[in-house]
Amino acid sequence: MYIRKAKRTDANDLKVLYFEYLTHFPPKEEQDMDLWERLLDKFEKDENMHLLVVEEGGKVVSSVQMAIVESLTHNVRPFAVIENVVTHADYRNKGYASALLENASEIAREHRCYKVFLETGSNKEDTLNFYRKNGFEIDKKHSCLKRLLEISGN
Repeated sequence: MYIRKAKRTDANDLKVLYFEYLTHFPPKEEQDMDLWERLLDKFEKDENMHLLVVEEGGKVVSSVQMAIVESLTHNVRPFAVIENVVTHADYRNKGYASALLENASEIAREHRCYKVFLETGSNKEDTLNFYRKNGFEIDKKHSCLKRLLEISGN
């Protein structure tokens, strides 16, 4: 298992992961892969954006996205937000997502984050138990969502 930051050449593998295994409503329009590649270039260079991937056999099979958010609270310490935890169905139950979550948590520690949020759209008990097993609490704090832009397919 090889963990690293995503790079521009991962765009097509990530598209497969996201649209086949992460979202229930993949977009119907063709994706601008040049835009994907430009964003991946930015993510690769940005110290506060981490799109981590597991590469297996030259293919991206699992990923986690984390943003470090600077904050004036908690003695001017940042916090982190994790989303888009996904593993290709053929590579599940091999510890890839757990390794990515641990890697992301270590990066958050290195940035002196005082907490890490993990956002999930799943209410499945096995998914929530997976997150618990990886050290995350299902807490009483609520995430509130305000959609600013309608996404096609939703």
